[in-house]
This record gives sequence, structure tokens and C-alpha cells, in this order.
Amino acid sequence: MFTVNGTTIVDYPRFQHRGLLLDTSRHFLDVSIIKQNLLAMSQSKFNVFHWHIVDDQSFPYTSNNFPDMATMGAYDSKHIYTQDQIAEIIEFARILGIRVIPEFDSPGHSQSWGKSIKDLLTKCYSSGKPNGQYGPIDPSLETSYGFLSKFFAEIAKVFPDHYVHLGGDEVNFDCWKSNPNITAFMKQKDFGTDYAKLEEYYMQRLLDIVSGVKKGYMIWQEVVDNGAKVRPDTVVEVWKGGYQNEMSKITSLGYKTLLSSCWYLNYISYGSDWPKYYNCEPYNFNGTAEQKKLVIGGETCMWGEYVDNTNVLSRTWPRASVVAERLWSAQNVKDANAAAPRLEEHRCRMIKRGFPAEAVNGPGYCSQEYSIHEPV
Repeated sequence: MFTVNGTTIVDYPRFQHRGLLLDTSRHFLDVSIIKQNLLAMSQSKFNVFHWHIVDDQSFPYTSNNFPDMATMGAYDSKHIYTQDQIAEIIEFARILGIRVIPEFDSPGHSQSWGKSIKDLLTKCYSSGKPNGQYGPIDPSLETSYGFLSKFFAEIAKVFPDHYVHLGGDEVNFDCWKSNPNITAFMKQKDFGTDYAKLEEYYMQRLLDIVSGVKKGYMIWQEVVDNGAKVRPDTVVEVWKGGYQNEMSKITSLGYKTLLSSCWYLNYISYGSDWPKYYNCEPYNFNGTAEQKKLVIGGETCMWGEYVDNTNVLSRTWPRASVVAERLWSAQNVKDANAAAPRLEEHRCRMIKRGFPAEAVNGPGYCSQEYSIHEPV
């Protein structure tokens, strides 16, 4: 006679969007590293890879319609993602149950775009003359929107997810203010000296372009803060400090909302810093029950200024796992002391599986330690 133990597990996610951002512009990440990160994500129940693929520093995306953007905008010819590699990453993620949402941030964060696209960026002026510097995308030229239409028509085909992240953050107005053509355009549009209206004008045109290729869009909070009209299905990502007031504001406007403000893993410190990430609660803002329903999840971010192939995995893991637990588990699962041994066990599990997950709880050991091959 045999006795079989019967166990019933009831488990489901609290939030539908459980994301992790990697930045491949400040430092290029090999396809193999991105795949390893996707595997680690799947083992912590993340389901969205927010791929911040390009930025001021480099443009590693190889465009079919504008191949010179990578040729001239990437660090060099080795630091690019081909169309085949991008398709490979998307399919690898899909098998793991992970969506890939690319971010092409503009009108700021676009210096690498302008290296190949003539007159895309605003010419900056000093003493009435161009000074050789360039600012955000020039919103006064129709050629800018012609380029954006063709570019995002391509992006809509390359990335199958319904959403594209359009950025819209940290737009510096100084160059716009210095340019006489921009000044004349502002006067023509009756914007006065309110350059936030110019940014709103640009973003509205861009949002219309992306809507036209049947894509939804995610944006950073500044777009709504500056008054742009966006579609009802827009997802707004809150990333600045004082997120409680911002979450209350965005949800009161009826928009789906993501939180990332308190989950920037690139800010490192000595010791066990993970409890501050664990203690962050997306519902911690004043709002009605209907507003809380608009919070669809959050994202933890690893910006790339100081990480590359050598350390991005160890710096991300297992710290990202604590964010994953808060986004998956019930709201009352919030005791950091109770989470500490779970995190320790999970780290050792990751080590056993070959991930270089860093120590996060002070002195200790794993029964199977991480090892690497001798360098050649």
C-alpha cells in the first residue's frame, strides 16, 4: 500500500505588469547576457522586459529603413543588435512568458539619432549664431515627423507587443530657447514663452503617429505632467521622487499607472540595501478603490551608466527578486525580516543554476558556490 501526499497550491500575481528595465545604450550588453537576464527574470516571475535600447550615448538598434542610425550612432560596428538578434531575443523571451517592450525615448535623449538623420536635432545658438551643439529633436520641422512616421512604422513590425515606450522625460529647453527658428515657431503657434507647450505639441504629434500604426504607448510621467492629451489606454510610468502624490494625480486622470520610483537598482550602497526596495508599496497613495485598480504593476530599473557585461547580472540579482515578490505576492506579504531567509535561499538557488547572484544578507554561504572558468 502506498500513501501519496496531496498538496494544493493557490498562487497568483497581484499585478499584471511585473517588469525589469535594462539599458543597452550607456553600455552595450551582449545577446547572451540579455538571455541570461531573461532566464533570471522568469525564475522570479517577472513578465515584462522593458528594453531601453537606445539613448544619447549610442544607438545599437539596426534599423531596416535607416541603417546609418546604427552605423553612425552605435559605439562601433560590434556594438549593435541586428534584426535577427532582436527577433531571437523576442522569441527567447516569449517562450519564457516575458513580453518585450522597447523604449525609443524622445524628443530628449536622442543625440545618437541625430548623427545620421539630417536636421533632426535642434541647432543650439550662442550670440545669435549656431555654436555646434545640438539639443532635443526639432519639433518645428515637418521633416522630423516624416522621419518619425517611417521609423515607428518599422518598430511596429519588428516588436510584436502592443506597447512601445516613447519616453518623453528630461527634456532640456535651453537649446530650444536659443534657436531663432524655434522662437518664430512658438510665436506662430501662440505658445508665448511656455516651452512645455512646445514639448506637448511634439509629444501629441508623436502619439498620433504611434496610434496610427496601431500601437499603444507607455510614457514617463512628464508627458502627462506637461499637459499632453493621451489615449485612454496609455500607460504612465511614475519614476520621480514624491511618487505618492504623482500616483494619486495620474490615477485620478483615469490612466493606467506603473511605479518605478523606488525600484532603481542602479543606486547601490554598502550593506543590505534590498529592504528599502521590499518596503515600497505601489498602493501607498491617497486614492479611491477605483484609482488603485488603475495601478497595473511596476518596474525595477537597472540603468547602464556603471554596469556592462561584467557586472550587470550580479548587480541586478537577487536584488530584483524582492521587487518581483512585492509585485506578485499579496499586499500583506511585506515583512522584510520574514523575506530575508527566502531571499537567501533564492540566491543560493540562482548560484546553483549558474547565475552570479551577489551576496545581500551579510556573511554566509551556499552549499554550492559560484565558480568561473580560469581566464584564457
